Amino acid sequence: MALSIVLFVPRGQSAPQSLSGEVLRVYDGDTIFVETVGKVRLIGVDAPEWEGSDRDNYYTRKGISAAKLRQISTLSREFVTRNAKGNVVTLTFDRDLHDRHDRHLAYVYLSDGRLLNRLLLEAGLASVYRRFDFNFKSDFIQAEKIARRRSLGLWSGLKERIE
Repeated sequence: MALSIVLFVPRGQSAPQSLSGEVLRVYDGDTIFVETVGKVRLIGVDAPEWEGSDRDNYYTRKGISAAKLRQISTLSREFVTRNAKGNVVTLTFDRDLHDRHDRHLAYVYLSDGRLLNRLLLEAGLASVYRRFDFNFKSDFIQAEKIARRRSLGLWSGLKERIE
């Protein structure tokens, strides 16, 4: 059994450069529970929710139906479960340690070194969360553009090519 460590970093203080822990739960395509940290929101990505929300408007303006959003929500959760649940991941942090829901914000690296946040974008299972600035934003936008050009996931079956 792995040793569990609870991370308490007061707001405004620096986060450690990285932490590792086992993914114990997958809430959805962009939120997991890591044993040494707690609830973690993947920085820079937005996977559709399993229930309709105001965020759907972003996608519907791009021609993506609510039915497709629910489908991609399921696929993104399954993708994260398959690649991360039960495995030890390494978290690195950016400018902000927490979001407004008090979840830790992190880049999630799988044991093979791949960045889970980016993998979701490459597969079209999430879009870039553009509202806030973060270190890998331009790289993530490029990964999303490639998924759009390839008509993957969210971007499949659209009448217009999205650039």
